[in-house]
Amino acid sequence: MTVTATPVGPSDQMEPRNARVSRAARLRRLVPAATAALAGVLLYLSFPPRPLWWLALPAFAVFGWVLRDRTWKAALGLGYLFGLGFLLPLLVWTGVEVGPGPWLALVVVEAVFVALVGAGIAAVSKLPAWPVWAAALWTAGEAARARVPVGGFPWGKIAFGQADGVFLPLAAVGGTPVLGFAVVLCGFGLYECVRLALARRRADEVRRSAAALAVLSLAVPVGAALAARSLVSDRAEDGTATVAVIQGNVPRLGLDFNAQRRAVLDFHARETERLAAEVAAGRVERPDFVLWPENSSDIDPFANPDASAVIAHAAKAIGAPVSVGGVVERDGKLYNEQILWDPAEGPTQTYDKRQIQPFGEYLPMRSLIGAINETWTSMVHQDFSRGTTPGVFTVDGTRIGLATCYEAAFDWAVRDTVTHGAQLISVPSNNATFDRSEMTYQQLAMSRVRAVEHSRTVTVPVTSGVSAIILPDGTISQKTGMFVAGHLVQKVPLRSSETPATRLGILPEIALVLVAVGGLGWAVATGVRGRRAADR
Repeated sequence: MTVTATPVGPSDQMEPRNARVSRAARLRRLVPAATAALAGVLLYLSFPPRPLWWLALPAFAVFGWVLRDRTWKAALGLGYLFGLGFLLPLLVWTGVEVGPGPWLALVVVEAVFVALVGAGIAAVSKLPAWPVWAAALWTAGEAARARVPVGGFPWGKIAFGQADGVFLPLAAVGGTPVLGFAVVLCGFGLYECVRLALARRRADEVRRSAAALAVLSLAVPVGAALAARSLVSDRAEDGTATVAVIQGNVPRLGLDFNAQRRAVLDFHARETERLAAEVAAGRVERPDFVLWPENSSDIDPFANPDASAVIAHAAKAIGAPVSVGGVVERDGKLYNEQILWDPAEGPTQTYDKRQIQPFGEYLPMRSLIGAINETWTSMVHQDFSRGTTPGVFTVDGTRIGLATCYEAAFDWAVRDTVTHGAQLISVPSNNATFDRSEMTYQQLAMSRVRAVEHSRTVTVPVTSGVSAIILPDGTISQKTGMFVAGHLVQKVPLRSSETPATRLGILPEIALVLVAVGGLGWAVATGVRGRRAADR
């Protein structure tokens, strides 16, 4: 038997090598995509309940590295991956009770804003002082995301992850836009410093002006934050008030927290009466007023005499006005309402929530959504109506600003309570439908930022926790656990002065958006001139 060997030619030897090279090239192309997504996860880890605020800096440093020298199409995709890495874990609580559909839909839409910002950052990455233009673009993206679609969704603003950080005093300078801008600028500045340092080690020429701008991008935000500490104070300007925060708890978790008629109301009345007993025994100082959470009356007290009687009895027992949260029907319309219930006069003042939650308190595109899934429309069987006036209750000369739950995420909804005279702020909330998720801690961090932003004590009464009393310097002086009954009583400072952030309002945000537009315009003009020169 004769065996004939088949000769192996050069082309046959090259095929395995070419395949290996091709696989290696594909893997290298995946590195930026994976890095962008992991940088987004790193940014998520900087948010509460973790006190790892500083992780935002390397997250944006890595994001800057991924986007540099990219085409706008590549940057769009990388920005989207960064947005998914950040928002998917951050917003997972939105699907706790309703399944993954709404959670994924929300993230898919919100990540588009991050993708567009990514394309813009890639465009400005070759400009002098590019970290400034890039950070302004991020702020512009947040400004857009806070307004559209369906009224906006500001959750995940960089500022809301900085309640424990050194940058927090900047909230008093220009609110959440300035605070977030400083953090992002510092992150991009960190990358630029590293990039230039590595270039110098390779003996590449590095301009002194570029190096100086990189160092300033890193140093100026930190220096400004340290200087802004002089704006932060918990000193009483208008005396003090003794406030009580009631957390009555709920009979069950989830969307059916109020399925048992009057149970939530009874829980809060019972906890108030428990506090009244402690006051009568001399163990606790009598409060000047008592703050109940959003939806603490699970039935309309104006339409149900038994509910009205329970609230009146609790107010008389404690001997102080009680702010009660309830769902109220008036003229055929539903309102998420806070009611000030006086122990002698009954209901005297009301506030109707103005920034109502899409898909939770009203359903946009109801017919379209119903065609997709009828279960979702049944969850919001009737849309809530919006209030029209800022919420400020006056109790014996003390003015209490009200921002109900979701409203705490919106700059304007908190600020205008202060510009209308609020000396302290209350954020009544109901988080029982979100189980033990991170949502309640994310929202609590927002209230800490608002305290510094407007230099006001902020109280956070929540049906199921975490309830808290926050001083004007952003520190939590007292808080409860989750899904337990409890109460907090404390003498808190009243303040009437306005921070620069309160006085300036939306102006810092407008200024940063204009900076972003200017940088993007400069980048586009530079690119056009470059292409024309190449064509010659």
